[in-house]
Amino acid sequence: MVRAMRSAASEPVVLEVPNDVARIEGAVEDLMRCCEPVCSDRKRLLFNFRIGLSEALANAILYGNADDPDKRVRVELRIETEGIRVRVTDHGRGFDPAAVPDPTLPENIAKPVGRGIFLMRALMDEVIFNASGNSVTLVLRLPGDGPEPPSCP
Repeated sequence: MVRAMRSAASEPVVLEVPNDVARIEGAVEDLMRCCEPVCSDRKRLLFNFRIGLSEALANAILYGNADDPDKRVRVELRIETEGIRVRVTDHGRGFDPAAVPDPTLPENIAKPVGRGIFLMRALMDEVIFNASGNSVTLVLRLPGDGPEPPSCP
């Protein structure tokens, strides 16, 4: 079960997701429900946000937390004037995102690394890694006037 820690409208929605890939879909669905009232571009929410967040969670669970069932992934969602901002943090040692090979280069096509980061960067408006590489912030900008933050269950 995904555990919501705080859900006030003016504060971030915080989830502690069990370190289990089977929990990714439920966590993403919970967070998408929070975003639906403010995102007029439903296609971007259903495609860009869903896939970008799913990739970030999968990377945190499988690589950051090394698939350790005793660990959790922290997810913080904020609805801001300019868009949706979600931060995914694992308990791993981190990595250097600049060292990840570009999966679109011919010499890397067969390598099984870099595709998740590539998708996040292609689908989200901003992808920001912290200095240690164990936390990524994804930003999806919203068109039009700034939204009012929703309250989420």
